[in-house]
Amino acid sequence: MSLSPHLAFTDHRAAPDAWAASLGISRAAIDLYLAARPIDLHVDSFIWQRILGYDLRKRHGHGLLGARFYSQVDLPRLREAQVSGAVFVISTNPLRSTAARPRVFEKNFARLKSILASVPDDVQLVRTARDFADAQAHGKLAAFIGIQGGNAIDRDSESARLLDDGLSAKENGLHSNDLREPSASANFSSVVRVTLVHLSNSRVGGTSAPLGGNRGLTEVGRQLVSSLNARRIFVDLAHISKKGFWEALEVHDKSLPMIVTHTGVSGVHEHWRNLDDEQVRAIAKSGGVVGVMYQSSFLGDPIFSGRAESIVRHLEHIAKIAGDETPALGSDWDGAIVPPLDMKTCLELPRLVQIMLDRGWRDERITRVFSGNFLRALTLLRG
Repeated sequence: MSLSPHLAFTDHRAAPDAWAASLGISRAAIDLYLAARPIDLHVDSFIWQRILGYDLRKRHGHGLLGARFYSQVDLPRLREAQVSGAVFVISTNPLRSTAARPRVFEKNFARLKSILASVPDDVQLVRTARDFADAQAHGKLAAFIGIQGGNAIDRDSESARLLDDGLSAKENGLHSNDLREPSASANFSSVVRVTLVHLSNSRVGGTSAPLGGNRGLTEVGRQLVSSLNARRIFVDLAHISKKGFWEALEVHDKSLPMIVTHTGVSGVHEHWRNLDDEQVRAIAKSGGVVGVMYQSSFLGDPIFSGRAESIVRHLEHIAKIAGDETPALGSDWDGAIVPPLDMKTCLELPRLVQIMLDRGWRDERITRVFSGNFLRALTLLRG
């Protein structure tokens, strides 16, 4: 893998009026967007690197499908969009055997870290709110790492031992953004969240997908929740069945926040992928956040003609029923989604601020949604 010490992107902060004009929004929206320091709780672009060799360090266009399904994010475009932080996700292949899963997970973890480490002038691996502040102070994108599919690190998996080693290394004084490759045990302490299940049932529990059958959390899943609590890793309840959702809450450490990183809400649009009001309030009660994703059909729009305003309507509903401290952004960029027509890629993200302002949002609510709520929950989790 060739190293790329500097990412090529346009810094629009040098001409904010022109940036605003190019997006059809006000200068006030741009200024507030920059102050809000956007953090995205779910970026799935790494899956395309694994499948197609999609280089995260290279600036891409809209791809063969017009920014549908993939080619919505890369590191240069995140930098150009002035995104302050993002959770880069390693998704678990449900068809892979239990025996092979730990080896593949370790390989993918090292690969993702290597990509992020290869552009140190632009990207800093982080795991705490303090790390995020440090990355900001040095003008870098704060990169968190998440795992989608807890069966990658279930209790019988060798990967669980690797996470144990990472925790021990941290306690022994190795810094959390240590980037030594590829097998330094401290690497695994940088996992910030684990989505328990994905689009299929697993040894951990049941998915919310229509064919999942509303299975609950297994004993392996219960042990995994306890294990993640002990390591101060967010338990993410995106994708889980309703039965599994409530069973995870039962065994979760009540002193720690839980999160749902990328979802819609049924209070706006009824869908198997979305949370109902009771679930949203339960996450809020734990001190956690609910990130809204950008898949048009989940938001209630026609799949190929969605509008970014629908994202804001879901965020508004979460705030209405659970308080301004609960909603956050969890795009699912490059997660095979079809995003709104007026926000196909991360470059159009400032348009969300203009929509919020046009709907009468206060500046404080906007900054909370863009970054403040997640940083508050992260501080509760890890200090």
